[in-house]
Amino acid sequence: MEGWKISVGSLSEDVLNRLAKMLDNATCGWRQLASAASEQPSLRCSESELTSCSLQVLSATGSPGRTLLARLADRSCSLDFLCHCLRKLDHLEAVQYLTTIAEMMRITVQPQSQQAKVGSRVVLSCRAAGPPDLSYQWFRGKEEISDETGCTPELILCPLGPGHQGHYICRVNHGEKCIFSQWVHVRLVDSADSSPGCSSTLFPGSASGLSIIHQPQPQTLSEGDALLLECKAKSNPPAQYEWYRNAEPLSEHKTSSLRIPCVTTAHRGEYRCKVFNFYHEMWSDTATVTVGPTSITDAPWVEAHRGPVSPGSQEIHRSTCGPGMNPLKQRVSQPPTAKRFHATDKVALLIGNMNYLYHTQLCAPIADVHELTNLLRQMDFKVVSLLDLNWQEMHSAVTEFLLLLDKGVYGLLYFAGHGYENYGNSFMVPIDAPASYTSEHCLCVQNILTRMQEKETGLNVFLLDMCRKRNPNDDVIVQPGLLKVTANIVFGYATCVDAEAYEVKRQNVSNGIFINFLKQRVCEDEKVTVMLDRVAEDMGRCVITRGRQALELRSNLSERRCLTDQIQTSECSASFSARNLQWAVAHVLPTSRYLPFDCGVTVQLGYAAEFSNVMVIYTRILEKPADIVSCCAQLSDFPGDVEIDLKKSNQETLLEAGSLLLIKENLPLPEVPSLYSRIRGLQRLRSELTFTVCLHYTYSNMDEEILERKSVTVGKPLVSKLNLHKPRPPRACSSSSSFSLDSFDVPECSSITKDFTSVDSNTWPYHAQSARGSSTNDSAASSSSPNMPEETDCHELGDTLNPPVVSQSFSHSQVDLQ
Repeated sequence: MEGWKISVGSLSEDVLNRLAKMLDNATCGWRQLASAASEQPSLRCSESELTSCSLQVLSATGSPGRTLLARLADRSCSLDFLCHCLRKLDHLEAVQYLTTIAEMMRITVQPQSQQAKVGSRVVLSCRAAGPPDLSYQWFRGKEEISDETGCTPELILCPLGPGHQGHYICRVNHGEKCIFSQWVHVRLVDSADSSPGCSSTLFPGSASGLSIIHQPQPQTLSEGDALLLECKAKSNPPAQYEWYRNAEPLSEHKTSSLRIPCVTTAHRGEYRCKVFNFYHEMWSDTATVTVGPTSITDAPWVEAHRGPVSPGSQEIHRSTCGPGMNPLKQRVSQPPTAKRFHATDKVALLIGNMNYLYHTQLCAPIADVHELTNLLRQMDFKVVSLLDLNWQEMHSAVTEFLLLLDKGVYGLLYFAGHGYENYGNSFMVPIDAPASYTSEHCLCVQNILTRMQEKETGLNVFLLDMCRKRNPNDDVIVQPGLLKVTANIVFGYATCVDAEAYEVKRQNVSNGIFINFLKQRVCEDEKVTVMLDRVAEDMGRCVITRGRQALELRSNLSERRCLTDQIQTSECSASFSARNLQWAVAHVLPTSRYLPFDCGVTVQLGYAAEFSNVMVIYTRILEKPADIVSCCAQLSDFPGDVEIDLKKSNQETLLEAGSLLLIKENLPLPEVPSLYSRIRGLQRLRSELTFTVCLHYTYSNMDEEILERKSVTVGKPLVSKLNLHKPRPPRACSSSSSFSLDSFDVPECSSITKDFTSVDSNTWPYHAQSARGSSTNDSAASSSSPNMPEETDCHELGDTLNPPVVSQSFSHSQVDLQ
């Protein structure tokens, strides 16, 4: 039966999605199917591949079953064998559905319009899949073609004459049922109009028609994913291929497959392939490639507020999914008459504090920062994302952020963690703040704004995902510097004055309520304030937030500035180059390397960035002698500056290693066994990162395990190059603000450029003008010692059965995934 011989990959997206829904269950689902499919060695899935499938539940649109079906399709699994496996599972619903699909007629090869000169040979091809004994009928207009090829899959017009010109269609019949192909047009051209690019045959009978038998398919990817587009043609002579993106040729892609191993938002667009040989030319269908973030799955929420617990407050027990909770993301086109503004650059600093030393630990910032980071990068923001910063590190990070700003730059600061508000000023709480902290232990957002305005930025956006309750321990009235009348400031508060901000627990990860709604709209092509107003409306319709948490917007923005505005660098191109260099310094990973051991084993070391200060190291065995029966490479002896949970190091999956967010870039192929270790707190690394690779192996004729060790030094990866643990030079500041960013000076565009023309170290340079006063930072809470709390967030995040907890925290938010 012809329908059963086709590959799973030839099924339509709708069919695969419906089948995946049947398989996304625990009792008779995708895991059982993977086990049954292993009957054929070529279809066997490794443990890493199964883990990758299971982690798809972290995506709002992810499906483990759909991912497994894609792997089976890539390995040419037939529909017949898939149905055989489902029968073994007694999955009667899926078997019945596939049987219906197999017996359904469908066009697999559509005829294509052609143009040729008189006397040439033109072949129109139409092929269908479905039940046996299919018959074909060709028509020119309303007239059935009665010659010998008019009832075959290929209609041959030879020699081509004026009577052949016109529109053609093929009808495929089975009993009383029939389906039609698309209409195509055959046109005669003069010899002068013919060219190697036209569908003309110069020598009758010397070549067969050109037809595309596999079209490139639209794809939706996340940054770091691999893009594979395929266009296959049947022709004689053999076809050549040229790929185009947005009508621009991709000169480096000249084969039937377009492969990009690690996509970014720059790879978004419309892709087409031109297929041609000496006689014919044909264009493939357009495949739209969308590159965006991976969203956390939308699941019922369990509340846990991020604010201080008032006397007599109780835990809130609620799991809800009411109207307005998951608003659809919409893109609103700007009116054609609206003036379009632009940025000279767009930079963002995202800080998510979770593991507090003396306060309630939070869960959601890691997912929130990850979500927002990917969305901002989609809009071409340069993003630095950091988790769990102490007082000194937050000061240094903000100082480095200010270095990225200049005239016309859009600057965005996002903070998720504990916070409070006193006398109209907002304060972000570091992880090392003491139990009774005051303003001197925290960072004042308004002081940061003052310093941002000195850079003549085009737009200043603050998104504060923290509580705004009054801090009873702090009676100091901080007086930030005077703000300029620039009409370019936007504050988006996750909650109102004197109110808490909440986070919600999910199966494996948590989200802040603010980000859950913001991520649906932040990419809208609208004025920032309009976009945030819509977020506020969405939150107002949510049952769980009504009467508890409402977004507050403060703004003096008078122009239609959007986060989606394009970047134009002509006004300050030198500083733009400097910012690119500054940003790149904080995102450089060590180079993958190969370690040969004396026993003949070769180990590969690889690296992937989860955040700007969180890195995953993996080891894999590339080669080993035949007489070695077992072998693994484990990491140990990390410096005390960084944080690593020894119980979660050298694990076989990312999830076991503590990474709740799937990392897809720069990792080994799923079928290659690897061990993963997750390194946190890279901002505290004071010298080069050095560790030991321990190779454990056993020979076939020995029972005793042998150990070889190699020390490895990889320099200072990612944000560790910035030396955020070091204080920045002080400058004069207001006496009422013992910690403000007025204590740091930021260079102008020219000085940045000048310094970066001669960068020869691993540090991100900072600059200071001569001090205008003698005031210094005297905070007793400032600590340069590394914060190394025991990591317990995985247990909390996975505990979906626990009732919601009212945490004594002042709000937190997201984390950034690189």
